[in-house]
Amino acid sequence: MKVNMISVSEVSKTYKMGDEIINALKSISLTISKNEYVALMGPSGSGKSTLMNILGCLDSPTSGEYILNGIDVSSMSDGDLAEVRNKQIGFVFQTFNLLPRLTALDNVALPLVYAGLDKAQRNKKAVEALNKVGLGDRMTHKPNELSGGQRQRVAIARALVNDPAIILADEPTGNLDTKTSVEIMGIFERIHNSGNTVILVTHEPDIAVHAHRIVRLRDGLVEADYVNEKIILVDHL
Repeated sequence: MKVNMISVSEVSKTYKMGDEIINALKSISLTISKNEYVALMGPSGSGKSTLMNILGCLDSPTSGEYILNGIDVSSMSDGDLAEVRNKQIGFVFQTFNLLPRLTALDNVALPLVYAGLDKAQRNKKAVEALNKVGLGDRMTHKPNELSGGQRQRVAIARALVNDPAIILADEPTGNLDTKTSVEIMGIFERIHNSGNTVILVTHEPDIAVHAHRIVRLRDGLVEADYVNEKIILVDHL
């Protein structure tokens, strides 16, 4: 039986810019099941980044309901949202967002400081996460000593270290060459196969085809939502 990880019902988001009201999202309804692998696609201005921010508990909807893993997060305070975010969601960004003075190990362990784990526990979990992404031999390296692909692997390990329910990846291959992008998509494939729910935000069709389901947005609305019949599996390339 499918279990809903995300249930969004008639969610809208409006912004005020001067005298103008911007309707970034217009009554979007969407469900994502546990262990689904979904790509959110759309051109610039389609609303995909706004939707990602709401799904990631970085922002709240103006109206509508958002149930995340059984918790109604629609009207939570910023502090409560931060707590849900830290426990439920692992983020991977296009720009990696690593701290330059910290080693790969310390960057990955950082979220566990906020979770209240002691240093030995933090390091143990960070080592496990780095091994999962194939960087066991780069733990003491700082970001400037790593390639772009290795930096993104560190960022993915950091997203995994808290055992989140959802991995939310925003244009994760945007700064990488084609070969490295394929390698990174292979890691997301393995993460999904190990039981995680993966949500990929991208404007690139050749990245979206790695996902099992594609949701296309345009002008703040869901334009299409379909099963991807032509999944590209990296292991079979």
